[in-house]
Amino acid sequence: MRQLDIAEVAQQSGVPASTLRFYDEKGLIASTGRRGLRRLFDPGVLERLALIALGRAAGFSLDEIARMFAPEGQPRIDRQLLAAKADELDRTIRKLSAMRDGLRHAAACPAPSHMECPTFQRIVRAAGAGGVGVGRKRVAKAPGS
Repeated sequence: MRQLDIAEVAQQSGVPASTLRFYDEKGLIASTGRRGLRRLFDPGVLERLALIALGRAAGFSLDEIARMFAPEGQPRIDRQLLAAKADELDRTIRKLSAMRDGLRHAAACPAPSHMECPTFQRIVRAAGAGGVGVGRKRVAKAPGS
């Protein structure tokens, strides 16, 4: 089977060579040798890169993705991790949907001023209380503050 050099892998996968080198160093992919200064890869690396891209698109970290491969390189996907990520995506979708709906309301609100609109006021209060925004962490208040 013909080995692919790093430039061919980059061209066929759309993944920059610098990222391929980084993935190789992190153990996500493995070069099989070198031709001169260029790393060589088994053609199966293209499927592995596609799995990595799928994991990244779903929001998994590189460390989480690395754990989804058995030592011999075959996928070993944790179904509970997939279910947890799906639940996380559901929460994100709900937050984004609420934000979208609020923006649409604010854009079409017939009130003379947004600050006179009860719906907009609720959105502002929710934002002030930390209830709006994707990825925003609520900060526990110190006693007495």
